[in-house]
Amino acid sequence: MTDKITPSQIFSERLREARKLRGYNQEDLAARAEMPATTIAHFETGTRKPSFESLRRLAVALEITTDFLLGRVDSPELAQAGDPLYRDIGRLSGNDREIAKDFLKMLADRNAKKDKG
Repeated sequence: MTDKITPSQIFSERLREARKLRGYNQEDLAARAEMPATTIAHFETGTRKPSFESLRRLAVALEITTDFLLGRVDSPELAQAGDPLYRDIGRLSGNDREIAKDFLKMLADRNAKKDKG
């Protein structure tokens, strides 16, 4: 007997992974997606399945594609095209790319220092 992962299980795992990737707790995501936090909890435990509208709201709130949430893409990096920041960086050229890269590194370093205490 094979333990095949169902689409609902994939969605639950991907939603949790994307939420944590963005640094949100369930309440944060719920507020951004304009839905109750209990709904997020139900989606993550697999006790409820999202409607198309809920799926769309979650993808927008997480700035990630529905393909990642639904398991059509295996890596959140491959779903970056849904992230407006990623799309904007892709349109930069030359010196602007270097400035953006330096600025993003500075922000990441600042956040890393905050996380350490």
